[in-house]
Amino acid sequence: MAEHYVLDPTDEKDSAVFDELVERPGTSVLDTTKNQIASLHALVPEPAKEIRDEPVRWVHYPWRSSLVRVLGPVGFRTLRLDRNRNKITDAEQKSMSGLRVGVVGLSVGHAVAHTIAIEGLCGELRLADFDELDLSNLNRVPASIFDLDVNKCAVAARRIAELDPYLNVVTFPEGLTSSSMDAFLDGLDIVIDECDSLDTKLTLRENARARGIPVVMETSDGGILDVERFDIEPDRPLMHGLLGDLDAEALANITPEQKAPLAARILDPTKLTPRMLASIPEIGKTLSTWPQLGSDVALGGASVAAVVRAFGLGSPPPSGRVRINIDAHIAGIEDITA
Repeated sequence: MAEHYVLDPTDEKDSAVFDELVERPGTSVLDTTKNQIASLHALVPEPAKEIRDEPVRWVHYPWRSSLVRVLGPVGFRTLRLDRNRNKITDAEQKSMSGLRVGVVGLSVGHAVAHTIAIEGLCGELRLADFDELDLSNLNRVPASIFDLDVNKCAVAARRIAELDPYLNVVTFPEGLTSSSMDAFLDGLDIVIDECDSLDTKLTLRENARARGIPVVMETSDGGILDVERFDIEPDRPLMHGLLGDLDAEALANITPEQKAPLAARILDPTKLTPRMLASIPEIGKTLSTWPQLGSDVALGGASVAAVVRAFGLGSPPPSGRVRINIDAHIAGIEDITA
């Protein structure tokens, strides 16, 4: 996967690389730093002199054959996140830059990772997904036809790099496997589960619990949000105990048909939305697979980002489940005319 990289013009080696790239046929160059610098200077209060005088950088985006000039890392972050204040204070934002967050599954997980990046809620994102983007994903994944057949990790990582080239994003395009599990989880502060495989969900939780890492999961139908605080509950049962004593090993040799009722035990069919309930018996008959809406996925991104923010602010939620059903809230609109 071609990655972007930041070039410091004051560094001799980076300067030589820039000279080579800018002469390469087909390379486009974008420089909007005049306005970036003016906006930085206009902030209230005005940033310190060392921030204002920080050397600018060039960023090379190979997938776009482009060089883009941007503020240096401190000035860039100061300006990009200025409108967060004071819903997130400067001190809180700086503290959050130390968080390391992992996301497994990059359909709903794409919205989650991008929203976390937008708010500047971490200093490192790790993304895991073995799958490639399909045209059928574009009803809910905010990508484009230029991204089709590209690994979903790469699609999300590129979008984030174009938002913030200084945010460290580590990709695991082979997905979460026995060989990649340690590298993915070691040192994480929070892991977010948005994968489809029940086996992987349990394996992920077994390993996260062993390391004391909290797990957050959002299921888009009805806005189901789950938090499992393995960081403070080392003996907490997986999936809130909804699967009893089942572990990943027990699922290794059972059929998809046998897994279906287990998934139902996790989600509680009595609380699924009416349209999802009506859709389930149609899967494989009149429906290709279970339905998901882009608006539900976007809401999931916001919900999980709010949980990550709560961890960063030092007021994380307890273990448990909440339903953030936007359709139910809209149906409950009341007239407030005086």
